[in-house]
Amino acid sequence: MTDYTPRRAARVLLVDAAGRVLLFSGSDPARPEHGRWWFTPGGGLDPGETYAEGAARELAEETGLRLPAPAFGAPVHRDVTEFPFDGVWYRQEQEFFLVRVADHEVDTAGFSEIERASVAAHRWWPLAELAATDERYYPPDLPAVLTRALAEAPTADGGVPC
Repeated sequence: MTDYTPRRAARVLLVDAAGRVLLFSGSDPARPEHGRWWFTPGGGLDPGETYAEGAARELAEETGLRLPAPAFGAPVHRDVTEFPFDGVWYRQEQEFFLVRVADHEVDTAGFSEIERASVAAHRWWPLAELAATDERYYPPDLPAVLTRALAEAPTADGGVPC
């Protein structure tokens, strides 16, 4: 039986004007033999932080994009995942927020020490390419989550895209 460390996390589906989603490539420093995978910006909440506040802080730290917490709106997806990382097994309750930008030059200067040790790259992924790749990404249903979020998210004029 595994003892999980409970964790709450905020994740961001950062999508540019071309419809590409930003993902980071990383590995577990305690288990490098398990290879690399792609994942969204985001991370664990600080004590007392709301999911939107955590999303704002994490997005600023990991990409340099600074937005106020209210700009994140309601989460577009929620799930629970269990995973090992750096010698700890986590049971993570996470909420995902959709953020659209025209363009953004990623700045990782705010990475923590563990992020610098575990993140190797970032890339803007077209949705079709993400859905077709054999590379690992998390959550494993990311293309479906992103497709649903983009279809249901209000547009700038308040309508829902068709």
